[in-house]
Amino acid sequence: MAKNPDPVLKLATDKGIVRTLDDWSTMFHLVLVILPDRPEAKAWIPVAERIFAVLGDADCRTAYVVPSTPEIAERILGSGETTTMTFVDPDKELVSSLGIKNLPAFVHLRQDTTVAAVAEGWDPAEWQQVANEVSKAMSWSVPEIKYLADPPKSAGFPVE
Repeated sequence: MAKNPDPVLKLATDKGIVRTLDDWSTMFHLVLVILPDRPEAKAWIPVAERIFAVLGDADCRTAYVVPSTPEIAERILGSGETTTMTFVDPDKELVSSLGIKNLPAFVHLRQDTTVAAVAEGWDPAEWQQVANEVSKAMSWSVPEIKYLADPPKSAGFPVE
């Protein structure tokens, strides 16, 4: 069960910029796709790209979170790491603070850092609900989550 994260938790980008979660969300809601820190995470990059393509110009900050080092994030994301904001969480502090047990996860945090919506594991219907919530909050278009080429529904990978 997801919970509100610690707003003073420090969160770093893959480029080494460190701010508190509260600072990252001062101007915009955060829309995060948290990927597992394993090669299989690449399967969800097309899903995240579709989400970011629709919501990228809305009043929210879209970003990947990789619960590992910048080097692992770059290995997983490839060129996406340079074109999309990427947070790294090597100690899994953000993931733990959110109470997330399975990855990938799709998370919408309001400007006050409270959880608006979360989907853990890969269930396209649950991810679509999060997308609907974000779009409603932003008064924006809704990204279509499920495509035929996407991975099959799964509980995802346990956070270790």
